Formats: sequence, C-alpha cells, structure tokens
Amino acid sequence: MPANSSSDFSILDQLSAYGHKKLVFCNDPDTGLKAIIAIHDTTLGPALGGTRMWSYSTEAEALEDALRLSRGMTYKAAITGLNLGGGKGVIIGDSRKDKTETLMRSYGRFIKNLNGEFITAEEMGTNTRDMEYIRMETNYVTGVPESIGGAGNPAPFTAQGVYLGIKASVKEVFGTDMLAGRTIVVQGIGNVGEHLVALLRKENAEVLISDINQEQLTYVARKYKAKPIDADKIFTTDADVYAPCAMGATVNNKTIEKMKFAIIAGSANNQLKDEVLDSELLLKKGILFAPDYLINAGGLISCYSELTGFGKKRTVQLTENIYDATRSVIKLSKTENISTNIAANRIAEKRIADVKKIKSSY
Repeated sequence: MPANSSSDFSILDQLSAYGHKKLVFCNDPDTGLKAIIAIHDTTLGPALGGTRMWSYSTEAEALEDALRLSRGMTYKAAITGLNLGGGKGVIIGDSRKDKTETLMRSYGRFIKNLNGEFITAEEMGTNTRDMEYIRMETNYVTGVPESIGGAGNPAPFTAQGVYLGIKASVKEVFGTDMLAGRTIVVQGIGNVGEHLVALLRKENAEVLISDINQEQLTYVARKYKAKPIDADKIFTTDADVYAPCAMGATVNNKTIEKMKFAIIAGSANNQLKDEVLDSELLLKKGILFAPDYLINAGGLISCYSELTGFGKKRTVQLTENIYDATRSVIKLSKTENISTNIAANRIAEKRIADVKKIKSSY
C-alpha cells in the first residue's frame, strides 16, 4: 500500500495505486452531506466497512483516509476468514456539531443506490443511533441497536480482539500471556479504548491512559484505576505495550526513534504512517508490531454475524481466533525474517487469490 498519496496524483492514479474498484462521492447541499465511499475489493463478498465522520482539513485528506481504511478492511476480512470485501465511508464534518438525522438518512440513500455492493457500520464519529437513521433508508447497514434486531455496538468485540492480540504478542516476547504486572499505554479511550482498559485492568495490568478529552480521561482513570499520562510523554514512557486506539499514523520514524516499548498492539486503523518503512524500522529495533487490521477485527466479526444471522456465541468464537491468527503471523514473520505487517499481508492476499481461482472456475 502506498504510504502517502501525492497531491500530484489524479484520483484515478490513486485508485490504481491502492488497487481500488470504485469511489463514490456523495454531495447533498440540502442536508450538508459531503462524503466519500471507497470500495476496494469484492472478491470475497460485498464490501463492508464503517463510516467515519471527521473534520478533515482537506478533501484530499479525507480521500486518502477512505482509500487506506477501505483497503485495510479487505485485508481484515480476508485474514479473519470472513466472506466479505473491503470498503469504507468517510463523512466530512464535525460529528458533535454537524451530524443530523437528515444528513445520516441522506447518506443512507447513497448507500442504497450501491445495491448491496457496500454495507456500512459505525466507526469513529458515528454510533448505533446513526446506523438506525441509515436503516430508515437502506438495509445495507449493520451495528444497529439490538432493540430493532441488530447486534448493537461492535466496540466490545473490537476491544476483545485487541486484548487477545496483546496477549498473543506478550506470549511471544515474554514467554507467557499473563498480563499481571505488565505496563500498557492506551492512547485514546473512547468506545473501544475504554473497553480495552477494562479488560486489561481486570487482569491486573498497569494501564497508563491518554486522550484529548480531559473529561473522559478523568472518568476512565477513576473508574478503572488507570493512570493518566500527557500525550507528549507517551513515546518516551518505559512500558511493555503501546496500544494506539484513536487516529492512525502515530507510529512513524520520529516516534519509533523514541520508543522503549516491546510491543505495539492497538485498535487504531493504519497505525503505521508508512507501512513499508515503519514496519522495517520496528523489525530492526526489535519492537513486535501486531498488525492493526488483524487484531481489531472483532468489530467486523460482530457485523458479519449480524449479516449472517449468527448469534453472539458464534461472534465470540470467531473473535477468539484472533489469538491464534496473531501467533501465526508472528511465526511467519520470524520464519521468513520479514515484518509482521508483510507476513499478515501475505496471508490475507493468499486467501483472496485462492478464492478468486474458485470463483473463476464457474
């Protein structure tokens, strides 16, 4: 995957560079909707991906986010063994001020017009209530409230997968997956981050937390007896694990140089600013990176279960597979002397290629 989309690239150049199938630009002046839907690959099934609402600085920034996130969804579904493709939606705007019922319903109509090629769910800046609004216009949405037949908020399953990815990584580095006594920095304590903190503290890990929302930071610190830490001190902190659970690209050449962590494992998408260079830097420095799209797949699994009619018991079973899948990626990385990111990509790409052969045979 390209690290950064050059502003000199045309949109079609970027589609080609990332290997995308389709881009849809949504504009509705009546509701203020400005959104981008990126469909990366549908070899394994319809493209499923959450919709993020964010105050992007530029439309180019929103486009790059949609492209990177949707490609990550393809790989996430593939490596997790789900029959789904990869897609993502991004809405440009401040979710705290600009989001309305009519805006979300307008967005739902754009999704409806894709005739099932793209299915969405909640992501950063959106929630189950927003999915309920989208459901008023189209059935191609998951993560709707349980009260109307959905699976509800997928965040607990996302956190569970990250927790298992951390345990699998700790097993590799320290010889046991017990987290008691380990120090873990959780950056971003929103919906997923808070659930992760709860799981880590339940196992008596020492948890340091950071977030731009001071009110949430104080609340989570008190509730779970976690220790707040300033954002500018994260990368010089002596800790076993760094768990980024907010925006991506916090792992880059500047932050890697400062890091003392043994492991990076969190829920944030696109944690590496430059996938190729940063994964190699981590490999050389001896920091184990648990690929984000693998260990944060619990939410996608929950959505998949909703689509297929599986119950929560099956969702839990599929999410538990993340532990062994992480161990397999680490094993391939060590055997081939390649980064865990490349190892995970190879496993995902092989499944896509194998299924493509089957589909071309009839």
